[in-house]
Amino acid sequence: MKKLEARAKYKEIRVALTQRELNIKQDLLLIKFQEISLPYAQIVHTYIPKYASNEPDPGPMVDWMRFRDLGLKISYSRINTSDFSMQHFLHDDEMFFQENSFGIPEPVGGVEISPEMIDIAFVPLLAFDTEGNRIGYGKGYYDRFLARCRKDIITIGLSFFPPLDKVDDIDFFDKKIDFCITPECVYAF
Repeated sequence: MKKLEARAKYKEIRVALTQRELNIKQDLLLIKFQEISLPYAQIVHTYIPKYASNEPDPGPMVDWMRFRDLGLKISYSRINTSDFSMQHFLHDDEMFFQENSFGIPEPVGGVEISPEMIDIAFVPLLAFDTEGNRIGYGKGYYDRFLARCRKDIITIGLSFFPPLDKVDDIDFFDKKIDFCITPECVYAF
């Protein structure tokens, strides 16, 4: 399946989920996430989901990680539409979120950090395949971000649906993920 086709398909079926289905799938994601043995991390990057689009929420996973390590620092990103880059900010008590022009909640405030400081990153996706190829929203923000990270960063995607067999139009700039958690399974790549 090609990326454009997969984006349209998974946006449609994700939005069609009922609140009950969404709640069950979200709870199962957390249960499956707890099966992963992750190395020690100082900084975890995450995102605030677009709730209106029924995007999987990494918040419960991050909360669980913080419960296990109270010193864990959390970062959020803000996009720069002029050059498709992202800036990253450590969460603090002054931080709040505003929706950008795409309807994505972004941080206002916080201390800016470089991508090289991030140990684990939750990355949004619409779909993924059995080889760990991620289909994002099509602008390449996260691929550019991940290209600037350390080679040992651990990337985690969340999906309410199983993987595609293969994404047909992956290119050189697309970055694979290390794990994808679904309600039924943890996929490690």
